[in-house]
Amino acid sequence: MPTVPIAAFWDREAAVQAVQLARPMLENSLSIKSVCESGFLHVVIMNPLATPADCDFANAILYEESIGNPEEWDADYGAYARGKARLSWRTGLSSHEILALKPHLLHAKDAPVWGSVCQDGIVVGVSGANPWFDEAFARAVAALFKAVVQGRCDEEFRDR
Repeated sequence: MPTVPIAAFWDREAAVQAVQLARPMLENSLSIKSVCESGFLHVVIMNPLATPADCDFANAILYEESIGNPEEWDADYGAYARGKARLSWRTGLSSHEILALKPHLLHAKDAPVWGSVCQDGIVVGVSGANPWFDEAFARAVAALFKAVVQGRCDEEFRDR
């Protein structure tokens, strides 16, 4: 089986940092019922260099984190977030775009829920809020991940 290339400027810590930067927004949303009725969120960030041709889905997950106590979940938000991320990882599209415009790309096992993005090759899935907020949070985390990586790249080249 092919192997995933070594990353130049990102790693798991870059994903952790992206979620930490988004954490105030994510945590504040937990108490707003019109945003996050469940009171919980789960975030999944995929390895940007891993593709379905390179490895299986589980090995392509770079980082995932729960916001709120998973022991109190009323549903498996981790499974939903992973399912959304899997759909975007497999197709390179947001789950909303697939569900709304390209249902022919759905597999029988795909859940008909949205809240994941593929933004500049960065796949993030979020679950726990209303899907339009899940997608917004996923876009924010993807943008923060890209910014963390860009900062590392800039620092590397500035020091040369």
